[in-house]
Amino acid sequence: MAEIELTAESFQKDVLDQEKPVLVDFWAEWCVPCRMLTPIVEELAEELEGKAIVAKGNVDEIPEWAEKYGIQSIPTLMVFHKGEVVKSQVGAGSKESIEAMLEGLI
Repeated sequence: MAEIELTAESFQKDVLDQEKPVLVDFWAEWCVPCRMLTPIVEELAEELEGKAIVAKGNVDEIPEWAEKYGIQSIPTLMVFHKGEVVKSQVGAGSKESIEAMLEGLI
């Protein structure tokens, strides 16, 4: 299963209302580190199918996300669990560091 592309309308249903943990990659098209992270996020979406949800949110298209969640640099990865941010990471980390964010939640 591919990662979910979030919209302003889908964020509540696809992220906040989920019982499973949701890894959200906040990114922008022009961001080189964001593009470098894309294959890792896609791979995790496949590997975590059924255990967690992986989603991408373009902060250029929905700038309110940056304000609401305090995103000052991208990429920013956040793990939401039952509607709350439980972990976050700024910058393009390794696959292992991203997997560690989900430890204990899946």
